[in-house]
Amino acid sequence: MRLGLALGYWGRGPDPRHLDLARHAEDLGYHSVWTSESWGSDAFTPLTWIAAHTSRIRLGTAVAQMAARTPTATAMHALTLDHLSGGRMMLGLGLSGPQVVEGWYGRPFPASPLTATREYVDVVRQVLRREGPVRLDGRYHTHPYAGPDGTGMGKPLKSITHPLRSGLPVLLGAEGPKNIAQTARIADGWLPLYWSPTRAPVHAPALADAPPGFLVAPLAQARLCDDVAEGLLPVKAMLGFYIGGMGHARRNFHAELMARMGYADEAARVQALFAEGRREEAVRAVPDAFADEISLVGPRARLAERLELWRSGPVTDLLVTAPDPDTLRALADLTL
Repeated sequence: MRLGLALGYWGRGPDPRHLDLARHAEDLGYHSVWTSESWGSDAFTPLTWIAAHTSRIRLGTAVAQMAARTPTATAMHALTLDHLSGGRMMLGLGLSGPQVVEGWYGRPFPASPLTATREYVDVVRQVLRREGPVRLDGRYHTHPYAGPDGTGMGKPLKSITHPLRSGLPVLLGAEGPKNIAQTARIADGWLPLYWSPTRAPVHAPALADAPPGFLVAPLAQARLCDDVAEGLLPVKAMLGFYIGGMGHARRNFHAELMARMGYADEAARVQALFAEGRREEAVRAVPDAFADEISLVGPRARLAERLELWRSGPVTDLLVTAPDPDTLRALADLTL
């Protein structure tokens, strides 16, 4: 099981620790470093900055949002950074949800997320393979464009720049069983948002068609500390925001996933409290047990015990959000 450092996205401004953490992770032997985006900082620019200050560590987006860019634009970002970094790019993509897609990007959320994702990946693959001009007569993505409001003069094109690697890895963030199963068929890896090592068999049917070498790279918060309850507070804060605030009451993929993992009543309560503006109560309502099973928190001996659980399943890459060099070093000592 390889280790990756997940830096997430910026809050109010850039985090001055991120570059030092990325360099430290590289020195410790971490395989990869990952950046994200929501509705603020983008995923590619910070990753490019990190690429310029490192030499070996792989560079991933976890995730770049599909609604933010056309698939050809995303492929351009990926192939450009792959060249500049000497072949270190890993492209993680996610569809997000209706609240973000329609509220921030001003685009309709697809009625068929599976189809939209499949078409998006198809176009990205065509660009990277560069076997011919990009062509797709899709429901959501059409190349050349052939809609009634077009000119009819669109020309099939292929990338001027030759991609460094036609097989640049494409990973998908997926939460529902059907989406995970499709990910195993069309992508090189899966980026689970909430992964519980004790529930790995639940995903076995969805991953049944995964090819050899398929990556399973969950994200997990990690913290080396003496007080487990205190160490879980940032995990609960993250969960409270995602379950309560990142999605509509009628359609919240994060809350639906929590419900499938056995916490339906708790997810509904977190959503209700957050909607009422009682955010601190929403965070406290997140069960410690749920926060604990999807994270790595506690003293060194407890981290070692928990890591054995993560290693026992299909996880190939553990992408940790770790706030300090001591935690990164402890995980490296115990894993690498």
